[in-house]
Amino acid sequence: MTQKVSTKKSGSFLETVVALTRKQFFIPIAALTILVLFNLIMDPSFFAIKLGTNSNGDPVLSGYLITILNNASELVILAIGMTLVTSASGGQDISVGSTIAIAGSVILRILCNRPITVANMLFAFLVAAIVSMIFGAFNGVLVAYFKIQPMIATLILFTAGRSIAAWINNNTLPVINDPTFAYFGNFIPGIPVPTPFFIAAICVIIITLVLKFTTLGLYSQAVGINPSSSRLNGIDPAKVKLITYIILGLCVAVVGLIKVSRISTINYSVVAKDIEMDAILAVALGGNSLGGGKFNMASSIMGAYIIQFLTTTLFKFKVESTALPAYKAIVVIILVVLSAPVVREKMSAFWKKVTSKSAKEAA
Repeated sequence: MTQKVSTKKSGSFLETVVALTRKQFFIPIAALTILVLFNLIMDPSFFAIKLGTNSNGDPVLSGYLITILNNASELVILAIGMTLVTSASGGQDISVGSTIAIAGSVILRILCNRPITVANMLFAFLVAAIVSMIFGAFNGVLVAYFKIQPMIATLILFTAGRSIAAWINNNTLPVINDPTFAYFGNFIPGIPVPTPFFIAAICVIIITLVLKFTTLGLYSQAVGINPSSSRLNGIDPAKVKLITYIILGLCVAVVGLIKVSRISTINYSVVAKDIEMDAILAVALGGNSLGGGKFNMASSIMGAYIIQFLTTTLFKFKVESTALPAYKAIVVIILVVLSAPVVREKMSAFWKKVTSKSAKEAA
């Protein structure tokens, strides 16, 4: 009797494991668990948070976890737009880093010729947002109406974007010395939490409300799964794809503001370099299909924090910055392999075999 009970428990445990592995949150949670355990074993001080002061004497929180929250904010914002683009178009936008440079350059061009006031900073951001959305629409038109594969369509701006950014400021490196402008990318006096974290939180709240009270998420998934079928149901696939690229353009403008605010200037060839790869990896790490269709925005956001967690961990253990892409490439390979239909079918068959064997033993 005891043996049968233990066998049944074993069988139910295996069934629970199988059910968990099929959940979309399994991959990001498993990755986060591995990173947390690794840092707990190697150096528990990784999770320490201290309250100190910055060079201006203002209270600020510091520690690796704060660094993750701070630096992941830009990636979270990009992951929102990249998830929608991936879902609707079945491809990715590799031009976001270059477009960030354009948006940042526009902001600096406007503010360098005006007094630094709240109204002028808002005006500069709005202009940058419009410019970024126009470039997003340019990519969207190529993908939606000219039927060009997304990665090829966005390769145009990926190649030319940084040159356009440099041209906007006549190839100079403008500098804004007013400390008020630095608030967006650093700390607001009296608030110890980095400002980018709040900006990212606002963006997450907005997209949550948009997905809840509009049909954008439903339409994006429908178009990504089957454009022909969605057209028969009254959805315009081209229009939906175009909208997702415009939304990504808006996300890019927000990140552009944060980027130039952090250092109060811009380096056209370095700013947001390779960030598009991290944004794509965040979507993949969230368990979303890179081929389009169904998505989970919360998983993508979690994926963004995990990517930054991994990056901060590698820096913590003094891995050279030039070697970081190699480690991320390993993660991409693992994700692609695990997401491959052939691998999933074989894993599913294996678990069925194990559970059926356990059930027979229980009987």
